[in-house]
Formats: sequence, structure tokens, C-alpha cells
Amino acid sequence: MIKISKEVQEALKNNTPVVALESTIISHGMPYPKNVETAYRVEEEIRKQGAVPATIGVIDGVPIIGMSKDEIELFGKTKGIKKVSRRDLPIIYAKKLWGATTVAATMILAKQAGIEVFVTGGVGGVHRGAPQTFDISADLDELAKTDVTVVCAGCKSILDLPLTMEYLETKGVPVLGYKTNELPAFYTPHSGIELEYRLDSYLEAAKVIKEKRDNNLEGGILIANPIPEEYAMDQTIIDKAIVDAIKEMDELGIHGKDSTPFLLRRITEITGGDSLESNIQLVLNNARVGANIAKEYAKLK
Repeated sequence: MIKISKEVQEALKNNTPVVALESTIISHGMPYPKNVETAYRVEEEIRKQGAVPATIGVIDGVPIIGMSKDEIELFGKTKGIKKVSRRDLPIIYAKKLWGATTVAATMILAKQAGIEVFVTGGVGGVHRGAPQTFDISADLDELAKTDVTVVCAGCKSILDLPLTMEYLETKGVPVLGYKTNELPAFYTPHSGIELEYRLDSYLEAAKVIKEKRDNNLEGGILIANPIPEEYAMDQTIIDKAIVDAIKEMDELGIHGKDSTPFLLRRITEITGGDSLESNIQLVLNNARVGANIAKEYAKLK
């Protein structure tokens, strides 16, 4: 059912570190050609750190672990690719459709392929107004049950971050700050939410992963890696952009899995492209950290 590229197959066979990457960021996260350029840059950064990138997506109903450059280019250009999570995968497979994998779907396929570390921008979470709408990302439940470590710049700041942290705690998901005591808020390193656990080295992160797996403690690990200060957005500017974009989204009646792509696009427009550049830089930073954690974990296995 799964097509794994020769490069990724060889890496997994030889215990070479592999880092999974999602495809939603290509099809829904950024405009063309910036999306494709960023995907290439992220893969290049992972290779530079001594690991093998495995971009994951579904093409004609077949999950691809380790998309080629041509496949990434097609993903970036093709309109109407469905954003897929756990619930969507069997339908996408059966109907032989293309699917851009969310955090949840990428975790599932990474686990099936035997990849431990997955790098993304930010994970989904509890949406603002969720007590009324029940709009909670499937990413959170996936983190509770799928054995993959996710390196991200925290939860997207368009979400209700305190409620997201409460949900993750209830589900037993470890949220660890990489060289920070505070949950990063995607566009900025600061959210005001204190984290209980901090990691100060790649090896320390790898040891936590190993203990979780060796002791059969089901579920993922969330490693929150703050965006570098020099690329962070001004807190006041980004907060206002988010509030304005959410108001517009509500007026248009947009909800569910269409919410995040709409909000990210509008925030980019409102900030004159500044938020897009921050988004790119935080993903590159996560790729550096994730690749080095994968390297240390490979040594411990």
C-alpha cells in the first residue's frame, strides 16, 4: 500500500536518520512557487545536517514516503488537492485521489514506514471558540496515540493556546521546550504559557524518545522549538492580524479544515508577506533541530 523511495528505504535499512515532512504546507500553506522553493530548502537543510528527508503525500491513491522533486513540483502547482487527515485516508486511497497530508496523516504514514522524527511548522489544536463549535484539530488525538516525535514551532497562534495545552495534558502528550521554558506561539517565541519540561541538547531529546519507546508508552512527543528572535513577528502586529483574519473568516462562514489555510493566507496578506517569511524561517529552524535529534536517536537505537 505504501511506496517508499529507494533513498528512504536504504536509510531505514542502514539506521541512517530519516526526517518525515508533510505535504499540506506545499499545497495549502504557501502560494506557488514559494511553496515548492521552501519544500526544497527544507529538504536541503535536513541533508546538510546529515539526515535523509522524506516528504509524504498521496498521489493517485498511493501514499508516497519520500516524494521526488518532480512530485513536489506537481504538488505545488496542482489546484484542488485535498487536505487529508486520518478520516480521509481510506477514501483518498479508494478513489485514487491526490492528498496533502496534515500533521495527523503524516504521523500515521511516518509510523507505518518506521520513521520516528517528523518536522513541521506548527501543529493544529483547539480553535478559538471551541467551547461552542467543538472545533479541535485531529492532530491532538493523533499525538495521543501514534508513536512519532513532532518537532514544531509550537501550536499555531491562530488557536486557543491555553485550551490546546490542557487538551494535550489530558491526552498524556509530553510537550517539551527545546532550549525554552515557554510554549512558542509559531510566529513569535513567546506565548506566556510556561512549559513543565525543557530540553537543552539533541541527545537529551533523543534519550526521552528512547525511554518512551523502550517502555511502550503509547503516543507521540511534541518538541516545541521557538522561531529565532531575528525572524519573529512583532507581537502586537501579528495579534491584530490574527484577530482581523478570524473576524473575516467568521463573517464568511469558513470553518473546519478550511480554517487554517484561510487564516494563514489572510494573515500573510494583512502583514504584507512578513508572516510568510517568518513561517519559512521557523520551518527551516525546525528542520535543523529535527535532523539533529534524529541523528542522536539513530545512535541510541
